[in-house]
Amino acid sequence: MDLRKIKKLIDLLEESNLAELEIKEGEEVVRLSRVPKGTVNVAAAPVMAPVMQAPAPVAAPAPAAEAAPASTLPAGHVVKAPMVGTFYASATPGAAAFVKVGQQVKAGETLGIIEAMKMFNQIEADVAGTVQAILVDNGQPVEFDQPMFVIA
Repeated sequence: MDLRKIKKLIDLLEESNLAELEIKEGEEVVRLSRVPKGTVNVAAAPVMAPVMQAPAPVAAPAPAAEAAPASTLPAGHVVKAPMVGTFYASATPGAAAFVKVGQQVKAGETLGIIEAMKMFNQIEADVAGTVQAILVDNGQPVEFDQPMFVIA
């Protein structure tokens, strides 16, 4: 992975309220984590390995926050965000959304796009069925593994 891309990832992490960011490109993996100010990170890691590990108190609230919405999701297959970025429901501003609640979709059909580092990545349906819920708004930032759609 290019050093310029890693610097852009660091800038993205600093500008957002994310605690951790992980990007996979081929077989290379880069994981960046925030360390709260005043905390000393003892071990320095190579660039391609985990850079920093967040202390347990910072990481503990995130799973608890995600567990609550998961219990209120409608029954069905949950399509989760494969990366961190900005979600868009349509290809261009003002265009019709790729899918709407109640619409039938086929496996492989585009549900939306995520912009990450000036790259637009299509989010495709894993399964065929009916869109039960759209859990993210157009233009909303999404985190890795965040539930986005429910298909039944």
